[in-house]
Amino acid sequence: MEKLGKRFGKIAATVLLSASFAATAGTLVLNTDASDPAPKAAFNALVKAFEAENPGVTVKVNTFDHEGYKTSIRNFLTAEPPDLVNWYAGNRMAPFVKAGLFDDVSDVWAKDGLETKLKSAAASMTIDGKKWGVPYTYYQWGVYYRKDIFDKMGLVEPKTWNDLLAVCAKLKAAKIAPFAIGTKATWTTAGWFDYLNMRVNGYEFHMDLTSGKVPYTDKRVNEVFDRWSELVKPGYFMDNHPSYQWQEALPAFVKGEAAMYLIGNFAVAPMKEAGLKEEQIGFMQFPEITKGVPMAEDAPTDTLHIPAKAKNKEDARKFLAFLARADVQSKMNATLGQLPVNKDATVPTDKFLNAGFKMLSSAYALGQFYDRDAPAEMAKDGMDGFQRFMLKPESQADVLKKLEQTRARVYK
Repeated sequence: MEKLGKRFGKIAATVLLSASFAATAGTLVLNTDASDPAPKAAFNALVKAFEAENPGVTVKVNTFDHEGYKTSIRNFLTAEPPDLVNWYAGNRMAPFVKAGLFDDVSDVWAKDGLETKLKSAAASMTIDGKKWGVPYTYYQWGVYYRKDIFDKMGLVEPKTWNDLLAVCAKLKAAKIAPFAIGTKATWTTAGWFDYLNMRVNGYEFHMDLTSGKVPYTDKRVNEVFDRWSELVKPGYFMDNHPSYQWQEALPAFVKGEAAMYLIGNFAVAPMKEAGLKEEQIGFMQFPEITKGVPMAEDAPTDTLHIPAKAKNKEDARKFLAFLARADVQSKMNATLGQLPVNKDATVPTDKFLNAGFKMLSSAYALGQFYDRDAPAEMAKDGMDGFQRFMLKPESQADVLKKLEQTRARVYK
């Protein structure tokens, strides 16, 4: 009886093991930091839709808080990697790619024609000629302006740098600050540096600089600050901007004391809540500076990746292909209140999202914003330096010298 019991126990264990394997063979584990209400709802709907189309696959979602995720992802990618993780494009994904922690998914891009469908984000998903994930949402930055003031003064949207300087001069003469900005939290200065650098020197140079390959004392970086000084020295930014958070600079824009604001689309709702009507607000692309330089945009992009040591890469690839589809991205972004990356997605009905969708869908490439594209220490010193320059443009040489010292230390 004892031998028979042992034999039965072994058979039972084998059956249980087989059952366990069968239950997990079609399981996908997704780790995400989509803990806020809208992203969480969007991911839940995404998972349900995928499971409905793939009845043999069950998706298990592990949701982390934002700050905890930043630390956790470095641990679970090496120790117990899931099958999918969400992250960010550009230089933010580069350390994981270089460390061999993300899987090359160029095959997914090639099979589904994503080079065309996700064209605007293709460059920011490419390292060493390979694709390392799929982008699913972003939002635009650009210049929001008081259309009613422009119309009253007979001003038109500037398309070139000289056009912009001419508009600024007319606004200043009318005692209207050309640009609202609040730099108490210095990250707002980074939007200005990003656009000036991408318009003066181009996207590739900007990525080389933020990845530490170019000295801040390079003459091309000086040229960026030379253009910036053409706005700073004549007083084209609102006074006392270091005293204001970005939201605290909005009243000047709402009251008509400032006419333009370089900011992300998240600022539109507060503008309306403060009393501006939609028809009073316009949106335009940041003007061309160096003729012929392709127009890249700042558009922080959320992405999904397959860890290099994922157990279920076959189903993970199916999930990425599903996520890349126009219909899927349309539904997901309707919940997120942001923009689908797939150029064939449904065009948003919101006036500003519509304008952003058209601009980003035809963009040459996408910057992720300076404090995403550069390491944290470099970003902090960079943005502090940008603010100092905006207060004292004569400090340009000293600011760039100090930023070069930071670069030499950070990118060892």
